[in-house]
Amino acid sequence: MGPVLVTGGAGFIGSALVRFLIAETGESVVNVDKLTYAGNLESLEQVADHARHQFERVDICDGAALTSVFARHRPRAVMHLAAESHVDRSIDRPSDFISTNVVGTANLLTVAQKYYDELSPGDAAAFRFLHVSTDEVFGSLGREGLFTETSLYRPGSPYSASKAASDHLVNAWRNTYGLPTLMTNCSNNYGPCQFPEKLIALMTLNALDGRSLPVYGRGENVRDWLYVDDHVRALWLALQRGQVGETYCIGGRSERTNLQVVESICALLDELEPHPAHRPHSRLIEFVTDRPGHDFRYAIDSSKAERELGWRALESFESGLRRTIDWYRTNRRWCSHVLDGSYRRERLGLRG
Repeated sequence: MGPVLVTGGAGFIGSALVRFLIAETGESVVNVDKLTYAGNLESLEQVADHARHQFERVDICDGAALTSVFARHRPRAVMHLAAESHVDRSIDRPSDFISTNVVGTANLLTVAQKYYDELSPGDAAAFRFLHVSTDEVFGSLGREGLFTETSLYRPGSPYSASKAASDHLVNAWRNTYGLPTLMTNCSNNYGPCQFPEKLIALMTLNALDGRSLPVYGRGENVRDWLYVDDHVRALWLALQRGQVGETYCIGGRSERTNLQVVESICALLDELEPHPAHRPHSRLIEFVTDRPGHDFRYAIDSSKAERELGWRALESFESGLRRTIDWYRTNRRWCSHVLDGSYRRERLGLRG
């Protein structure tokens, strides 16, 4: 039986998945990543030299390189996480998102399809292609209701539109060519090794440094927060137990306004980092002009995944946030290294 091929395995969720697969399963992993600004091999230090882990620096837009990876490693499954993922960046540079999320996914599907068509009947019956997507493809909720697997697609940003396109391509390849695909749509992830442009990581590092904590609008936008280790367990269960053609929504059942999230970070840092110059950390909160087209609320009903995959989120928002902040406090070397590039925690996504 061949390895599991993980695309985007040096990114935030991808590296957590690779670490999980090596630590908690007997699977061999082929880790395919382009190593953009958000891909960091330091996130893989604990598994980098493991006998069951092999890294391939490959762009999913490079069909020849991907074909070579499939031919050499003969994977039994693909877990596709490679994507540009930050909404603010998609406002500034939508072409990057179209290239990776749309063209790259189509390219990966084409290579995987050719590989699948040449498998023996037994290997073909076992092969799976799991596409990892986001709840943002469904657009914005009002104050009531939850996203489910049957929610209509209403993407509202270049990022979510590019992910919606990739979802439709995956379904098209299954319907048209018979590629055995399945899909997950997750809520907002947080946890260790997240690039500090996303809310929790950015606010934590800013607060540790006594920098401003910019909150969009009045901080009333709501997100459902999912601890990354809970998410990767769900992905593994989806690959193992999920049915071809099915979609599974994965959420943390932890809705918070953005302001509540930032205030929770401040309260924890008041406890854990009682720096006299920064306390209370809530003094650092600054309300700034809202993001263009900012969706009001996302929230997921995970009942299908809980029922059919036997999955449950193990971390509450409170326990997961404490673990996350502890990690950033004690891993400042990782943080400084990922910020050595062009990103300096400046405001992105101001066009509109």
